[in-house]
Amino acid sequence: MPPRPRRSPPAARPNPFATIAKVMGGLFLAGVLTLGIAVMVALASLPGFDELMRSPNGQSVELRGADGTRLVTLGPSYGQWLNFNAIPKPMVDAMVSVEDRRFFAHPGIDPWGMARAGVAVVRAGGAKVQGASTITQQLARNIFLTSNKDYGRKIREIVLALAIERKFTKQAILELYLNRVYFGGGAYGVDAASRKFFGHSARTLSLEEASVIAGLVKAPSRYAPSADPARAKQRARIVIATMADTGAILPGEASAANLDGLRFAAQAPQSGVRYFTDWALGEVEGLTDETVEPLLVTTTLDPKGQQAAEAAMRAETPKGAQGALVALARDGAVRAMVGGRDYVASNYNRAVVARRQPGSSWKLFVYLAALEDGLTPDDRVVDEPVTFEGWSPRNNSRGNAGEVSVTQAFALSINTVAAALGNRVGFDTVADVARRFGITTPIDRRPAMVLGTSEATVLEMTAAYAAIANNGAEVRPYAVTRIATASGRVLYEREAATPRVLVAPYVAANMTKLLQAAVETGTGRAAQIGRPLAGKTGTTSSNKDGWFLGFTPELTTGVWMGRDDAKAVPGLQGGRAPARAFAAYMARAVGGTPPSPLTTEVDTGGGFGLEPDDQVYGIDPGTEELTAGDGGEVPPATVEPDPPRLDEQFLDEQVGAPELR
Repeated sequence: MPPRPRRSPPAARPNPFATIAKVMGGLFLAGVLTLGIAVMVALASLPGFDELMRSPNGQSVELRGADGTRLVTLGPSYGQWLNFNAIPKPMVDAMVSVEDRRFFAHPGIDPWGMARAGVAVVRAGGAKVQGASTITQQLARNIFLTSNKDYGRKIREIVLALAIERKFTKQAILELYLNRVYFGGGAYGVDAASRKFFGHSARTLSLEEASVIAGLVKAPSRYAPSADPARAKQRARIVIATMADTGAILPGEASAANLDGLRFAAQAPQSGVRYFTDWALGEVEGLTDETVEPLLVTTTLDPKGQQAAEAAMRAETPKGAQGALVALARDGAVRAMVGGRDYVASNYNRAVVARRQPGSSWKLFVYLAALEDGLTPDDRVVDEPVTFEGWSPRNNSRGNAGEVSVTQAFALSINTVAAALGNRVGFDTVADVARRFGITTPIDRRPAMVLGTSEATVLEMTAAYAAIANNGAEVRPYAVTRIATASGRVLYEREAATPRVLVAPYVAANMTKLLQAAVETGTGRAAQIGRPLAGKTGTTSSNKDGWFLGFTPELTTGVWMGRDDAKAVPGLQGGRAPARAFAAYMARAVGGTPPSPLTTEVDTGGGFGLEPDDQVYGIDPGTEELTAGDGGEVPPATVEPDPPRLDEQFLDEQVGAPELR
């Protein structure tokens, strides 16, 4: 028989695990190759060390008061660049121990740390519970990447970290990191952090101080000494324990560390002054186009006066209400600014942004229009019931005093007289004057506008009163006197401006006489400070707003109080809390200077106090209209004797004014 054909052995069945292993191996090799190529490309494009030293993360701006006192530093703050050998060893050891203990062993990424972090994520159900970024990865992120947390950024971070490790030495990487990492409070780099929190260069950092700074990187806002000193020290204890665990210091050194005796540098108070500095920054932006070099900005603010203003507003502003204050020097320099009770709670600046009804403080424009029309302080007017276009104003006394002088009518803020004067000169004319004096908000041109139903800002109203103190010349508020770079290059130096004339000096002098009477014998007597002073109160209907605006020859100050929601504040009247706050601030602000007389008389010489080249400027009134409301003033119960201008007995009998408390 022929031999039987041999049957081929059955084909071996493929091993799925081997296939998977080959695929995975291939993918791994491809990934390694791709990563290697990416690292080489990144390496070729990396800037040199010198360029990285010169490229800041942003621009810092330091604002100083008129006396050179630092008010606030905004944006990133960079200290002196320290080379690696100048950085104290405790600082280097603390940072490596707490942020990347295998720094000197890994190639830029820490596989063990990444694996540990991955296991922690799985155990936490997908939530990230610990980080795995090395110091090199953090440096790559800080310099080249954004803070977006996604896988794409993480891959780029790894590529850059591997490239950085191949381009620079470990010491160079640490030097870059320690001079660039963010430590909170706007401080970038160990020197800036040391100066901010300890008041000295990082060259002399102790173990205790270094442990505090190293502990900030994890959560700068949480562990900053300026925010919570106790928490900062507790975090530093963890850093020191970690240093002992890694062998960076001996256990005896760790136990000998005295964190309880550590003292932090005093931080400049920023809450109240930030209303001003925020406003001043807007001016800085319009004065220079420098966006890289750190800026040193000298402002007009008087730091001691600012403290007095904040204290006065805290003491006098009614509970549940807000307050704002602006003080202007004769040339418009802002000496103090309060924008609210608490900047941290609300950075809304009520001094420059909020628009509120000024009440009877608006009568400044009514009487200015009348004085320009030929009225004099000694002229006689009649306080009697009047009606204009269906509107009948009433006095808070609910009565009428009959014939009084213009000075008396203004001092007592008699509403019917103001309405009659507005009708006499024309309500459009009053609006014209307000526009001329810098009111930019819409102006109601109906009769009730004479009582301050149109809205204005505290800054605008204060500047208008300041123009009267400046003999009728315009006062434009400003905050910045000088801008220079940190290297000393001067970018801006303010030059004295030539103000335009808003009203003739004789008109301003007569207006000052009326304003002085309001303080000496009228509704503003609570504002007296024992020296020549002029001013006017303002109270809106239902006590929603209280104002006092006034001036000495040196300084003009405006105060407003009220609620943000415009609800009534019981007992709020311009002649009470606002006038008292004005007096408390002004007494401190001008108290150290000899009193100067107010300008209430001008020798016109037939020219009404104008120089030959002077011109009184007007502004087109526009056509804005608002719904008119009601405004008023509470006159005082008694009037101090001033026979030439005011008959106390006569006014008490005729007006029957209630007592002010």
